[in-house]
Amino acid sequence: MGDGFFTGYRSNVVQPDEVLIGLYIPKTSVNQFIAAFKQARRREDDMAIVNAAFNITFRKGTDVVEQAHLSFGGMAPTTVMAKKTGVALLGKKWDCKLIEVVNDLLAEELPLSPSAPGGMIPYRRSLALSLFFKAYLEISDNLTRTVPGHEPVDDRERSGAEIFYTLVPKSAQIFEQVSNDQSATDPIRRPQVHTSAYKQATGEATYCDDIPKYCDELYLALVTSTKAHAKILSIDAAEALSMAGVRRFFSAADLTDEQNQWGPVVENEYVFWKDVVTSQGLIIGAIVADNQVIAQKAARAVKIVYEEISSPIVTLEDAIQHKSFFPGYPKYMIKGNIDEGFAQAYRIVEGDCRLGGQEHFYLETHTCLAVPRDSDEIELFTATQHPSAVQQFVSRALDIPSCKVFSRVKRLGGGFGGKEFRSVLLAVPVALAAHRMGRPVRCVLDRDEDMVITGTRHPFYISYKVGVDENGRILAADFKAYNNAGCSMDLSFSVMDRAMFHISNAYDIPNLRVEGWVCKTNIPSNTAFRGFGTPQAMLATETMMRHVARSLNRDYLDLVELNMCESGYVTHYKQQIENCNLQKCWSELIKSSDLKARRTEVDQFNQQHRWRKRGISVVPTMYAIGFDAIHMNQSGALVHVYQDGTVLLTHGGVEMGQGIHTKMIQIAASVLKVPVDIIHISETATATIPNTPPTAASLGSDLNGMAVLNACEIINDRLRPYKKQFPDKDWNTWITKAYFDRVSLSVVGFYATPDVHFDRSTNTGKPFTYFVYGAACSEVEIDCLTGDHQVIRTDIVMDIGSSLNPAIDIGQIEGAFMQGYGLFTLEESVYSPDGTLLSRGPGAYKIPAFGDIPGEFNVSLLTGAPNPRAVYSSKAVGEPPLFFAASIFFAIREAIGAARKEQNLNSDFNLVSPATVARIRMACQDHITNKFSETTAGSFVPWNVMP
Repeated sequence: MGDGFFTGYRSNVVQPDEVLIGLYIPKTSVNQFIAAFKQARRREDDMAIVNAAFNITFRKGTDVVEQAHLSFGGMAPTTVMAKKTGVALLGKKWDCKLIEVVNDLLAEELPLSPSAPGGMIPYRRSLALSLFFKAYLEISDNLTRTVPGHEPVDDRERSGAEIFYTLVPKSAQIFEQVSNDQSATDPIRRPQVHTSAYKQATGEATYCDDIPKYCDELYLALVTSTKAHAKILSIDAAEALSMAGVRRFFSAADLTDEQNQWGPVVENEYVFWKDVVTSQGLIIGAIVADNQVIAQKAARAVKIVYEEISSPIVTLEDAIQHKSFFPGYPKYMIKGNIDEGFAQAYRIVEGDCRLGGQEHFYLETHTCLAVPRDSDEIELFTATQHPSAVQQFVSRALDIPSCKVFSRVKRLGGGFGGKEFRSVLLAVPVALAAHRMGRPVRCVLDRDEDMVITGTRHPFYISYKVGVDENGRILAADFKAYNNAGCSMDLSFSVMDRAMFHISNAYDIPNLRVEGWVCKTNIPSNTAFRGFGTPQAMLATETMMRHVARSLNRDYLDLVELNMCESGYVTHYKQQIENCNLQKCWSELIKSSDLKARRTEVDQFNQQHRWRKRGISVVPTMYAIGFDAIHMNQSGALVHVYQDGTVLLTHGGVEMGQGIHTKMIQIAASVLKVPVDIIHISETATATIPNTPPTAASLGSDLNGMAVLNACEIINDRLRPYKKQFPDKDWNTWITKAYFDRVSLSVVGFYATPDVHFDRSTNTGKPFTYFVYGAACSEVEIDCLTGDHQVIRTDIVMDIGSSLNPAIDIGQIEGAFMQGYGLFTLEESVYSPDGTLLSRGPGAYKIPAFGDIPGEFNVSLLTGAPNPRAVYSSKAVGEPPLFFAASIFFAIREAIGAARKEQNLNSDFNLVSPATVARIRMACQDHITNKFSETTAGSFVPWNVMP
């Protein structure tokens, strides 16, 4: 295809009545070399940021250029040929002198406007030059083998031509075997297959939208705001209502002010927004129609007239500058006297840490089906982590008692906190429509709708000031933390509280102050996400520790070990640490990962390679388990035993892939001493277990497991006379005897976590029931020319007590780690200055792929560490492992530091999370990146705003 074939983005010269019948690709000649490269945000299944192809022909038997064609994608709306550069190459010798000539010409011939679509302007311009340099190295290597006298490239330079290939996977999962005195039939602490695994793998598992359609079912589509900060002057649904198949339009006019208002804790949100919108993606109305196509088309036809109020506040930097904070902030947590600590300090170090948001990207988007029943009842099938919250807010909006609202969940296709309270956003409009119209109503958000409406993990900015003695022991630390709440409070204050609780991570800080600010901005309200503020806080602390180590010219490992918490340590919220296994996890990891020898190997690799660098890093973690809202530490269970001996078990936890139902069946089977295959869990429902907390905070197994244990022990108590009277009989006989004696075989179990309390006015108490400990080590390799990276190996040692199910728990650790990998290196929410989410959908927002899994991935569960404060001596596992992925972030930082050392650059550079390909490349500063004036060492441009 010659020049002019492509006329614009996704358009070409082929006419509607023409057919492309073939492509002719000639064979290369002996003196012709082709090199092609692509750099994307993610190596697998992703479009290029910049790609390039080079077709170079040399005079026969020489290294003098005869023809040169240089083609680039991602530098203009269409593929472009760098013709001037190609002409300038003619007659030139293929040697190192050529590089600077080409760099100058390409920089001139491939300009990019600062407002060019796609952003990352300095990176893309640098990448174009870097890709030519990679081609130069690859072709030069070929010439060395084919052209006598061609000057070979230095061995250290040759790695610049290489690209990453998926490593052959290798892994190990190590866990404690059950003791010899445990019955061979007892399922507890044994690897058990997830009860839905085969159905999920084959696609047979039923999710909310798999429920067959009712014959009279309608579909609901949402009408959302398109302005980030504006008055609503009018809402006109006339055109939409005139469409065939459209049944009704709902808005704030259909609810009283009390019914329309909602919020998880602070009720500053609305079912339907009116008067003023403070973000794009807010629900203004809902169209109900015969099917999805009609409803969505009609929703787009609803005309809303706005009057813009002011320029929206999008970033944390904007919020801080404009003092846009929610009332009640800042909050403080203080331990000791930081002024005295700083006065005694040998060295004081100051810095900051920034971390972007993260989209939940559950496989199943928000979904709801509402079915009206007799007597003013309504049944709700909702993709939610919190059936009781759906029941509560639907009850209020419909003005019917909660006992007539049945909230049901079979399973979720992922939740990660995004379906804890934000499911109410969809459930209430769908329930309202079904209730008012007397017909079943369904809504399933498209991926782009879900991303625009539901919010993300909170971006954080945290500054620190730390004082240490001459050995590196921390004497005092002062933190200021800001999170981006978005347009409403949701759970942002709780996320900030969690971050403040965990700001010390695994370290003993005798004098500490943390100041927290919740920022109000004009983006969708951010919400709960796995980790709930702790990864952001811990990243800042680990950044601080490494900063101190560089300041003292010390190994950060020495400082970690010097300052690590031990049993007896009292936190800044006055809780004493008990049974601390942190140092045990750390020392076991250092040994199992062979860290000392591998650090030497990394140094040797970096000495031998100019354009490839490796880094290896270790992080510890200490994660507190418990709802700091004390009343939420409770749950219930219901056990029915039928005449045939089978057991129907119900509990308050929602199955969202984490295996909670499997673990509850294991617990019941262990207590009752029956096979797991006679126990069944049908669903989670408010009609069976009332007033449940959300399945969140990693507490699902702890709370519900103890409730199941309680219920099953009551069953055992009722069966004990029959077991004593008929010791040689079996389970079914005992059940039959009890039934004929009119003994109830239906039991409600309940559990409330004992000995937890917290006084928010003084920030003191015991808000958490115990801590989870662990450590992770990761080794990475980066391509200094493109910013690409590959995780070579990760080792994890984690204390999760006596695992209820090692197979599921190790799967949770591996899954959390990969989600954390996305948070720290790959996933990036991007907004325009007017508050429009640009990174909507999988085309623009990248989650980790199979090739991003560490080449070698070893997970080890700490042995001999039972936990006396949870069911069967287990510990929570869902959230704590996510931070382990920060070991990759810091390994990348070390690799960048090695690259900067080649240029005699300072090791104190600002690496914002996520460490994307663009940030890695631009931090590796060299003669290519320095060509672009936009590049300034240590400068920061907000990660989530793009022209």
